[in-house]
Amino acid sequence: MRVLSAADVWAAAGMRGVIQAVRSAYVEYSAGRATVPLRIPIGTVNGGTTLFMPGYSPQSGAMAVKVVSVFPSNVDLGLPTISALVVLSDGTTGVPLAVMDGASVTALRTGAASGVATDLMARADASVAAIIGAGAQGHTQLLAIAEVRRLTEVRVFDADRARAETFAAEMGALTGLTVRVAATGDEAVDGADIVACATTSRTPVFSGARLALGTHVNGAGSYTPQMQEVDEQTVLRAAKIAVDSREAVLAEAGDLLVPIGKGLIDASAVYAEIGEIAAGAKPGRESVEEITFFKHVGIALLDVVTAKLVYELAQEEDLGVEIDL
Repeated sequence: MRVLSAADVWAAAGMRGVIQAVRSAYVEYSAGRATVPLRIPIGTVNGGTTLFMPGYSPQSGAMAVKVVSVFPSNVDLGLPTISALVVLSDGTTGVPLAVMDGASVTALRTGAASGVATDLMARADASVAAIIGAGAQGHTQLLAIAEVRRLTEVRVFDADRARAETFAAEMGALTGLTVRVAATGDEAVDGADIVACATTSRTPVFSGARLALGTHVNGAGSYTPQMQEVDEQTVLRAAKIAVDSREAVLAEAGDLLVPIGKGLIDASAVYAEIGEIAAGAKPGRESVEEITFFKHVGIALLDVVTAKLVYELAQEEDLGVEIDL
């Protein structure tokens, strides 16, 4: 079995390849060909959550389980908000193939998910991106968006301005893009063509009234019914709401469950799963003036296909350490 550190995962996989794998996985999922039980959350007394996420992809011939912990209070301890482990097994024999850092897998596949949706739903000429949340997820949101659209400007906002400034410096150097720190979420989204939210906020991080016609919004952060980083006005203004999984989003995503609970929308407001759009079963953007919204809570199938891709590339490049159980 191969053991892969975070550095090994990042060295093995590039965002373009992960986007391709995730797009195929979404099609597989929406066609009903994969096995993806709802994840099991366990809350802790200090507000942390640990999620147990199994999945099986016949298409990639692999299965995996991810154990991911999200502890917002870790920021005060100088620790990462997200920590995780992925165990990858052969889908034919069940033999464990690899164990790898799950936080990096999560960041890659979450960014790639928004990359797929942006490619399918954002305007072809979209060039200004707003990133809200400057953590590891925010980094891969930008990397993925930059893979599918030619960006000329990026704004970033984070409740921790120092973290936003670090993000701007690092991502500007990495991508060659102009990355500007915004003072508020509203300032970040003003005039933006693409908005990506990746926070642990329980309250909306920008006003939907500030969105220009034709904007595409990715909501990658809120993953419980009590969390809501995207407000009701954004949801109501969206001409199309796409999701990664109807079942998962309608069980977990406060961004939609809050307006549903207020009677502002019902479940029929969900236009499509992104896999249906990727497969061509439903159209994506149909007008330059549509505001579109992609809400994803993260399905385990994406961890399976990302981990399988990382494992295969790591094998080719002899990354990590082989151990005998």
